Amino acid sequence: MTDEHAAPDLRIVRGTSNEEELAALIAVVTDAYEREATAAVADEPRVSAWQRTQRPIRKPMRRDIPWGRFSG
Repeated sequence: MTDEHAAPDLRIVRGTSNEEELAALIAVVTDAYEREATAAVADEPRVSAWQRTQRPIRKPMRRDIPWGRFSG
């Protein structure tokens, strides 16, 4: 198993439960998780015509080259 699909850690910390109750709990939690995972969709970034036609004013400054007499 990968980290993405690792089994969740489920612990009952209070009371006693039988196998049917645990199975029902797991079924409900699994269903809720699957519904949330399918509904979770990232919005596509919108790019305007202005942004598509923009050009940089100048080349980005190179930060790796020291400048002036302050370069040490």
